[in-house]
Amino acid sequence: MSTPLIGLTPSRLDTKYGLPAQGVMQAYMHSVQTAGGIPVILPLDMPVPALAPLLSRLGGVIFTGGVDIHPRHYHTPMDERMGSVDEARDQMELDLFAEATRRGLPFLGICRGIQLVNVALGGTLYTDVQTQHPGAHKHDFYPDWPRSYLAHPVRVEAGSTLARILGETEPWVNSLHHQAIRDLAAPLRPLAYAPEGFVEAVELPDYPFGLGVQWHPEWLQKHASMRNLFRAFVAAAEGENGR
Repeated sequence: MSTPLIGLTPSRLDTKYGLPAQGVMQAYMHSVQTAGGIPVILPLDMPVPALAPLLSRLGGVIFTGGVDIHPRHYHTPMDERMGSVDEARDQMELDLFAEATRRGLPFLGICRGIQLVNVALGGTLYTDVQTQHPGAHKHDFYPDWPRSYLAHPVRVEAGSTLARILGETEPWVNSLHHQAIRDLAAPLRPLAYAPEGFVEAVELPDYPFGLGVQWHPEWLQKHASMRNLFRAFVAAAEGENGR
């Protein structure tokens, strides 16, 4: 089998010269490479149908972290708790998710990515977990903490796909978000929970590989369980690539 190409959705950036750019954190790319894949950045400003020649060569897609999803996509008004949004990115990723799942491509959603998957399938989000989820603790451990800071444990369902991949059921994870799943989309199965009870990981059942996690495993690669997650994803992408 050939080495699978893994598409990554980027964020918009400004260079130090104030020039617009698009890119992903090197941690994502390194995690994919270490797991045996080749990372490819997917441009945000091309319509998904125009990406068809590339999508046909991808083994899988990672929906990365980033700014908040505009709440209109889950029928909620904007409020003062919202951070920055990128509506063009929202639409591209929603279209990409629809096309990737139509093709049966393995996908992994990370932080914003799990939220995107939930919204794409009809779920909703807390616009700010600390103010809207009863008993919520701090979850936005940025920018003044290392991104590898282990903020809290998550309870992974024993016997689940994720538990088998990670090799444990109570990993400690980092926490770099202020939003989270509120109403879980009907097609999704919850796999892990934060101490307060809200969903930290999901899967799309009866799908080649469809997982989302609220934490950032790309910053936790010194932990075997988090390396295992990328290896399992890339292995699924390799299988898709070899069909």
